[in-house]
Amino acid sequence: MELSSQITTALARGDKKILLMTHLVLGYPSLDVNRRVIAQMVENGVDLIEMQIPFSEPMADGPVIVRANQEAIEKGITVRGCLDFAREITGAHGIPFLFMTYYNILFKFGVEKFFREAREIGIKGFIIPDLPPEEGEEFFALSEKYGIAPVLIFAPTSTPERMRELSGCSRGFIYCAARKGVTGRQTDFDEEFDAYMRRCRENTALPLAVGFGISRKEDVDYLTGKADIAVIGTKTINLVAEQGVEAVGPFIAGLR
Repeated sequence: MELSSQITTALARGDKKILLMTHLVLGYPSLDVNRRVIAQMVENGVDLIEMQIPFSEPMADGPVIVRANQEAIEKGITVRGCLDFAREITGAHGIPFLFMTYYNILFKFGVEKFFREAREIGIKGFIIPDLPPEEGEEFFALSEKYGIAPVLIFAPTSTPERMRELSGCSRGFIYCAARKGVTGRQTDFDEEFDAYMRRCRENTALPLAVGFGISRKEDVDYLTGKADIAVIGTKTINLVAEQGVEAVGPFIAGLR
């Protein structure tokens, strides 16, 4: 089943007014911890998980995730290790998994080789923040060939025209960055944000995911009715570092 169909089906069941997507950096602090965190997330109702393949210059990420990328690389995580881990995880859990990374990872691995293996693994989508549509002809052609959704990003600075261009290249859902800048800092929800979400909704027919600074039940409640997916990233990384894996399940369960 395609990613968009899986999202539509999950929303149509009626037991959830908004879906949850979480993010983790593979290899930070270890693959074993990743494995246990993912199990906690799935058991407590996460609907999609975004697995980040570490990169040395993660330009869209804030300091917490940048540090996690650096430490994972220093500890020896490799693209091959990430792919092998993802194969294990998709076989163990029935929710959609996506890869988030930067284009140089695909380029050095071999773009079509990466797509082919990701499809074999069961990955449903790619989020590549540093690849604009104008430079992604091969990437988007391979997305179509291998049935892996390219998820593009709206920003508060995106014009309606640009949103429509991005939507035309995206599949699965649109990732709406809740504010300008990088990940990690708390987002303020106000009329300006609401107007931005209305522009997002008006310029795509795809489901909307909102990330950057989403960290509390109050945030998820506020997004309900405005977005289809709330994305939790930095908060869970900090939670594991400060309180351990066992804190993840209760946190996720308490988000809605």
